[in-house]
Amino acid sequence: MTDIPVDLDKHRGMKSQKATDIRRVLAEVEANAKIQRDRQGILESQLLSTPAASWPEAAAKARYVLNLYAAGLAPTDTHHRDLVAAVLADFARLSHES
Repeated sequence: MTDIPVDLDKHRGMKSQKATDIRRVLAEVEANAKIQRDRQGILESQLLSTPAASWPEAAAKARYVLNLYAAGLAPTDTHHRDLVAAVLADFARLSHES
């Protein structure tokens, strides 16, 4: 018996190796998605529990909500996408003017 690990992928066909690689990538993506959902939940709890202390903070909260809304829009809903983009542009312009 040796301490050198055996690379089992070498003993399988290419199709099986690709299937294993896909399963590994999917597992990694799912793990990252869970971490992202957890972080999003923490952020949203903080946004809900802490009132904005200034207009820029309120605008930051509004930007977050607008981006969530825009992410759920159908790609063909260009009218609402344009509205969101215009409001975000207003926020950016007004925040640089103050």
